[in-house]
Amino acid sequence: MSRKITIIGAGSVGSTIAYTLSMEDLASEIVLIDVNKDKAEGEVMDIIQGTCFRDPISVISGDYEDARDSDIVIITSGIARKPGQTRLELTQTNVDIIKSITPSIVSVAPNALYVIVSNPVDIITYVFTKISGLPENQIIGSGTLLDTARLRFALSEHFNIAQKNIHAYVFGEHGDSSFVPWSCTQISGAMLDEYIEVMTEAGKYSSYLDRDSMEEYVHKSGGEIIKYKGATYYAVSVSVCRLCRMLLSAYDSINTVSSMMHGEYGLEDICLSTLSIIGPGGVKGKMPVRLTNEELQKLHASAEKLRETMRHIKI
Repeated sequence: MSRKITIIGAGSVGSTIAYTLSMEDLASEIVLIDVNKDKAEGEVMDIIQGTCFRDPISVISGDYEDARDSDIVIITSGIARKPGQTRLELTQTNVDIIKSITPSIVSVAPNALYVIVSNPVDIITYVFTKISGLPENQIIGSGTLLDTARLRFALSEHFNIAQKNIHAYVFGEHGDSSFVPWSCTQISGAMLDEYIEVMTEAGKYSSYLDRDSMEEYVHKSGGEIIKYKGATYYAVSVSVCRLCRMLLSAYDSINTVSSMMHGEYGLEDICLSTLSIIGPGGVKGKMPVRLTNEELQKLHASAEKLRETMRHIKI
């Protein structure tokens, strides 16, 4: 089946997404668009010259018109986060960029599913939802998908068990106010506390799980990577490509992506990450798992942090 994916933004994240997609069988056409046309063309040349080792695929740089009939549009445009800078400090600049992009891309690809990756992703997803005129089900922010992957990696290292056996999630803002709803965490079909108890009794586990340190790892990982190498792009690219695969699969999946809230957990008119049902056609709804009172308070606090930032921006 012919599938077309357009990526807007040829920076580190956008170009790495294009490269990762070019190595998979998800798309038959990839379009990379950037205001810096030479940068986009250079990235495409570098990517396409490696595709002789796979089945034929079209990878081009282009303009918005080339995005026509896209199945998925991935938006990564924006100013990158600098060392020591929070995602929320980027807000107004990247909001202005998304406002300038939206009319051009929506006019040529009104039926596409839109994956928002630009930071701060929850606010950019909200702005795009408000100004695009598209049905909300077509708009998916990458949200805490990467945060959740970081959490599962850390837990797999701690318990010495494959990540595929871990069902743990990060809720809220893609940023410092996110949190882990530990009451929902399962390992190999057992709730977390039960798993620890059973494995300890069996002599397979004796190490203390410091949950605060786990959450700190999730919060600090991005900043640490930026400090060491200047940007993060490998893990987020794999996460976004995985999200694209979910959106083009035959069955629905459940994961932490950012989309508009309509009363779930008492939240309205805000985009952040909880468990969402996603698949062909985009967002199918939320899966409102039961949270503890403390977890619910953390979710509302995360939403309020986003609202406070939005009070100071112009949409």
